[in-house]
Amino acid sequence: MAQVAAGGGDRVNETEMKAMDANRYATKKTIAQGMLDIALLTANASQLKYILQVGEQHQFYKLMLILISLSIVLQLLVGILFVAIGSLNINKQQDQTAAIILNDVILVVVFIISVVNVIISGFGIEYSSQPLRLLEQHAKTP
Repeated sequence: MAQVAAGGGDRVNETEMKAMDANRYATKKTIAQGMLDIALLTANASQLKYILQVGEQHQFYKLMLILISLSIVLQLLVGILFVAIGSLNINKQQDQTAAIILNDVILVVVFIISVVNVIISGFGIEYSSQPLRLLEQHAKTP
């Protein structure tokens, strides 16, 4: 009797698992990743603003300008890929292959963005809250 009851319970779990919509889960996951991308894009835009305000006074001006710009461009690319992958229905066989490929491409690009941002952090923005004070100090020096 206990085995019959357990077997019936297993059928309920199978039904619940089938009821879980994998496409809906993937879409929510993509939206969450997109929100994280927007947060990083905002941080990079702030860093870019600071670098442009300070200008050549920053010891690594050109390097930071290139790295921050590269990060922003790659983030825009990932955002476009998120829109593309979000439009796929992974319940369809032909969309599954495309989703796997796009997911792998996004993974690689996100890894590159992470490395670029670690490098940006390594070169640091020492006076991020005082860019105008630095400009004033530079203007006063002959």
